[in-house]
Amino acid sequence: MSVSFWMNRLQRPPRPRLDADRDVDVCILGAGYSGLWSAYFLAAADPGLRIAVVEREYVGFGASGRNGGWAAAELAGMDRMLADPATRPGMVRTFRQMTRAVTEMGEVVAGEGIDCGYARGGTVVAATRPHHVPYLQHSVAIARDAGIGEEDVVWLDPAEAGRHVTPSRLFGALYTPHCAAVDPARLVLGLAAAVERRGVAIYEQTPGTPVPGGVRTPLGMVRAAKVVQAVEAYRTALPAQRRRVIPVYSLMVMTEPLPAEVWGRVGLAQRQTFSDGRHLIIYGQRTADDRMAFGGRGAPYHFGSSIEPAFDLDPRTFASIRKTMVDLFPALAGVSIAGEWGGPLAISRDWRPAITVDGDRITAGSYVGNGVAAALLAGKTVRDLIRGDDTELVHLPWVGHRARRWEPEPLRWVGVNLGRKLTESIDRAEDAGKRPRVRNAIFCRLPVG
Repeated sequence: MSVSFWMNRLQRPPRPRLDADRDVDVCILGAGYSGLWSAYFLAAADPGLRIAVVEREYVGFGASGRNGGWAAAELAGMDRMLADPATRPGMVRTFRQMTRAVTEMGEVVAGEGIDCGYARGGTVVAATRPHHVPYLQHSVAIARDAGIGEEDVVWLDPAEAGRHVTPSRLFGALYTPHCAAVDPARLVLGLAAAVERRGVAIYEQTPGTPVPGGVRTPLGMVRAAKVVQAVEAYRTALPAQRRRVIPVYSLMVMTEPLPAEVWGRVGLAQRQTFSDGRHLIIYGQRTADDRMAFGGRGAPYHFGSSIEPAFDLDPRTFASIRKTMVDLFPALAGVSIAGEWGGPLAISRDWRPAITVDGDRITAGSYVGNGVAAALLAGKTVRDLIRGDDTELVHLPWVGHRARRWEPEPLRWVGVNLGRKLTESIDRAEDAGKRPRVRNAIFCRLPVG
């Protein structure tokens, strides 16, 4: 697997491999955000609880150590659920909890001394083409109809939007203050150190398989009353779970530090995170040391939900990401690239995250790339579920939600990759001023959402 620029420049403290049987109260599979936040809140609520975290590779190996660093009050599928009267009340409650999660993350990193560059500058989603305007305004209207006010999400005209970010074309923007930029690797390593200070044991280089009564590893059995499964895209490797999610690749580039003159032409003075209104997702942030971190989707889905190191490094996708970055910000033409990397994220069949309970096992994830803040909320929810506390969190709509399984191969491979190609084609057509109704109709019938 590729190692992100975020992670590659840090010293990772070595942690032991599990080499014998252990008896604990809670065993957590996966040392990423979901697993570590679960451990953090459980240990804080009950310091006497025996907790072990089992990780196949190392802390932050997966998406938690290589993402775009958006701690956003957003869940995949939020617009769709806010627009539906049947699901709107539950999603409004979820949104309020997500905004608290963004705030609470800032409080935890300050209290625990986690130096991850947390900066709550909000998110700006720019309309960089005229046809982005009605789409983004519709998102604002959905929020407003649900009772989410201007203090939470607002439409900005071009002049107002330009105070946040200055892409080459700007026709307005959606803005929300509920997002913080972070260094994801520093966050996950700092969180691991915080849970260890609270008495949690973390075992690296220890592949685990959930079994009745705990987690089986090559050199020992972890017997546990409760098991938390928090492995995101790597869930596809677990028995009988291959079709629960698909691994979809997201790739990123990182520039060298940029001078103030360049940032004066780009914006992001408050370290706002940013995206735009295209269908094929892009995302970026100004880092604490004045680099541009920029990423996007577009890499192919691989047959059989395969995950391989070579898939992290797709030259065509990296070239597309670099071109898109410069198209948006011409001031970045010719800048040096300090790192390129990628990896899989997990997507369920209905593109919604979930927390499920199956006997003594709790599974959290399927964030569709929006997991930095969502994992904190998931960790608090896992705490309440394990403790049996009847709180608002355990009644949020993602608790107990189960998407149906993805289609078997080859339907899955054909559908997902055709959807990806159609998304690119629709963006190109709309950029040319066309309205690709037929392609949109086909896209809506594919197994991609």
